Amino acid sequence: MSASVLSLYRRITRWPAGHWLFSRLVCLKAPYFATIAPRFVALEPGRCEVRIRDRRRVHNHIGTVHAIALCNLAELSAGVMTDATIPADMRWIPKGMTVEYLKKAVGTLHGVATPELAAPASDEGYEWPVGVQVTDAAGGAVFRARVMMWVSPRKHA
Repeated sequence: MSASVLSLYRRITRWPAGHWLFSRLVCLKAPYFATIAPRFVALEPGRCEVRIRDRRRVHNHIGTVHAIALCNLAELSAGVMTDATIPADMRWIPKGMTVEYLKKAVGTLHGVATPELAAPASDEGYEWPVGVQVTDAAGGAVFRARVMMWVSPRKHA
C-alpha cells in the first residue's frame, strides 16, 4: 500500500460499496490476501478492523476456519493499520508473529489490530509490536496474535 492508504480509505468508503471496493484494492496490491476475501470495516490511525466470512475455502479438515486463514487476517489487519499509522517517511514489513488459538473459529470473524505503543518518528529502524484480536459473531475471542513490525525510514533515491 502507499502512505496515503488512510486517505484512500476515507475517500472510497463514502461511496456505495466503498468498503468492498477498498478491500478489493488492497487485495490487488497484495494478492495473497484475496484467499480470505477480507472486508475492511474500519480504519483509522492506531486501529484497523477487518471481517472474514466462514466459507468452505477457508476451512480446515474439521470444518472450522483454518489456522493460516486466521494468520492472514492478523497480518492483513496489522499491516494496513501500520501503514495508516506510521509517519509517511517510514515504511514497514512484518518481522515475526506469535499466535494463540483460543477456541474453534466458526462463523463470521472480526479482527481488530491495534499497536502496543505509539509509533515514533525515527532516523533508524525499530521493532513495533501490533496486537490483533479475532472474535466470533458472539464476541468471543477465538484467536490472538502479536505481529512484530520492522519500521524503518524510506530510502530516498
